[in-house]
Amino acid sequence: MDGVGDRFQKETKYRPRSIGVQRLNWEAKPASFKSHEEALSIIPLPEPEPKQTNDLWQLLQDRRSRRTYDRKRPLSLGALSVLLWATQGVTAGHGETLFRTAPSAGALYPIETYLFARAIEDLETGIYHFRPEHFDLEYLCRGDCSPELTLAALGQNMVETAPVTFLWTALIERSKWKYEQRAYRYIYLDAGHIAENLYLAGEALGMGVCTIGAFFDDPVNALLGVDGKKEFILYMATVGHPRKGSHRRG
Repeated sequence: MDGVGDRFQKETKYRPRSIGVQRLNWEAKPASFKSHEEALSIIPLPEPEPKQTNDLWQLLQDRRSRRTYDRKRPLSLGALSVLLWATQGVTAGHGETLFRTAPSAGALYPIETYLFARAIEDLETGIYHFRPEHFDLEYLCRGDCSPELTLAALGQNMVETAPVTFLWTALIERSKWKYEQRAYRYIYLDAGHIAENLYLAGEALGMGVCTIGAFFDDPVNALLGVDGKKEFILYMATVGHPRKGSHRRG
């Protein structure tokens, strides 16, 4: 008997006979960007200043998942700015579409970036939401939720020690508007593109990055204040200064 994963793969297949002429309802197109009216404050991010001397091929060679961080070294706001730009920064515009550093199916960009900032210079500890169109952060929730987030991430301690944890959600209707059930395939692809950009940018900055796919969805959704249906957690990643002598993994 097929499991849910097997059925998903079968039922989201494209077949020649199943693809007809698609007419999009432009009046029903979901909003391309999200903002929180209840945000505690808005924090403009400094202009990103990526390093210009890194060799892409060397970064690809050196990239590893690094899970142990120096707890005494916070991340600078400037470094965070570079990481956010590398993952979903705006690089060009065409009409109402703002193209990003990472590709997205149909240029629909259903992935939203949240942060749990534990130790970022010039930022209070708490949950933030990144707005790429304004290149700023919405401050959503005060306080250290690292114990709860670590527990939700199946007890993976790097969440508790990392200066920042990236939390990527999907606003599924942005993609379903065009791709219907096939959208569920595309959001995971989009998240993978974004995460690899984070790995390479982190490597360029001398940071350690580790992505996380194992977590209890409902507690993370609750921490972010999303409903788990229209918007839900998809992927996570920790970032910090690697602890000297720490072991590197794949």
